[in-house]
Amino acid sequence: MYNPIMNIISEERLRWQEPLSLHTSFKVGGPADVMVFPQSIAEIQQLVRVCRQERIPFIVLGLGSNVLFPDRGFRGVVIKLGQALKGWHISGNEIIAEAGIRLAYLSKKAAANSLSGLEFAEGIPGSVGGAVIMNAGAYNGEMSQILSSVSALDRQGDLHTFQLEEMAFSYRSSIFQSGEWIVVSALMKLSSGKRDEIEARMREFARLRREKQPLDMPSAGSTFKRPSGVYVGPLLEKMGLKGFKIGDAQVSTKHAGFIVNCGQATAQDILDLIKHIQQRALAEHNIRLEPEVRIISETIDNY
Repeated sequence: MYNPIMNIISEERLRWQEPLSLHTSFKVGGPADVMVFPQSIAEIQQLVRVCRQERIPFIVLGLGSNVLFPDRGFRGVVIKLGQALKGWHISGNEIIAEAGIRLAYLSKKAAANSLSGLEFAEGIPGSVGGAVIMNAGAYNGEMSQILSSVSALDRQGDLHTFQLEEMAFSYRSSIFQSGEWIVVSALMKLSSGKRDEIEARMREFARLRREKQPLDMPSAGSTFKRPSGVYVGPLLEKMGLKGFKIGDAQVSTKHAGFIVNCGQATAQDILDLIKHIQQRALAEHNIRLEPEVRIISETIDNY
């Protein structure tokens, strides 16, 4: 089944039965049939085309900071972007960044070049690609405020460029969440500022994160999207769910908006806890909580 993949990616960049727990911030997830580490956009295009031709399920993974894979793993190919797409370049007030680069790293580079607009990304653990897909944000900033255009591959491996108005951004949402697109790069427009002031704002955001979030425990960040007019953490605390556990998955005692892995949690523990919270919120407050975490199935038909 996977022989055509081996014609594209050399053996040292293939990992068979690779534990997904090693590649996600939750530290859970069973084995992927095969994980591949492409080194260029051209290789990613080849992989996508071969997977479609051979009817092989595939998924693209960045830094794994906002995904939950099942305990049984993933039956197909996981395309890991990190090695392939880590380039970035600054020209004037613009940054062009490839999808595999860590967003927080990019925010530091912007600050070092006296560019303002990415301060909110200080401490966000995801990649540029994941941040675009989720319209990631914090502290009154989000990706849609700074993006100018995005380049993405379709499921045939062809490259397209999207302008801001074409990306259908809303709160923690974009057109790229449909699963039809693979983000490969983003053009961001920032503004000139004073480096010391930019870095001061970033230090303050970092302090707030350390103070309020369980950064010392495996998690995927905020578990649920914020419903209109409702803050999830205080809601769950009011419901008495702060510290509530199923297995080794726990509603954080530091910030109830986070589910954390206390050490030996399974993906099923986390899923069961998510469902329990959703059921309680609906029954007690008529509030439907939508996961912000991307939940992946063991099998998918995306070819």
